[in-house]
Amino acid sequence: MSEMQDYPSSLSDVSSRKFETFSYLPEMDADRIRKQVEYIVSRGWNPAVEHTEPESAFDHYWYMWKLPLFGETDVDRILGEAEACHKAHPNNHVRLVGYDNFAQSKGAEMVIFRGKPV
Repeated sequence: MSEMQDYPSSLSDVSSRKFETFSYLPEMDADRIRKQVEYIVSRGWNPAVEHTEPESAFDHYWYMWKLPLFGETDVDRILGEAEACHKAHPNNHVRLVGYDNFAQSKGAEMVIFRGKPV
């Protein structure tokens, strides 16, 4: 049996901070982000964009960018809103959320732009 390894992470070590499942993978490029948006749309989930300051990333509350994009199926429009949020708040983390109406929960959530670490 192989030995389990501990992941060396610490809040004081900026480079080791992880925010969700995708943060353990290489950073997503534009194509991968587009595929995630396409997946959210294909599931019928309502996309939303949220942002927060890096020092508040582990708090429960993130600021919502405008309103959720209820019923939006245009991937380019959703990506445009995420880009607009990132441009308006370049130092903040920006995450994409897919709200599932039937389960009344988040079906997907991922940080797509990382802010400047503190």
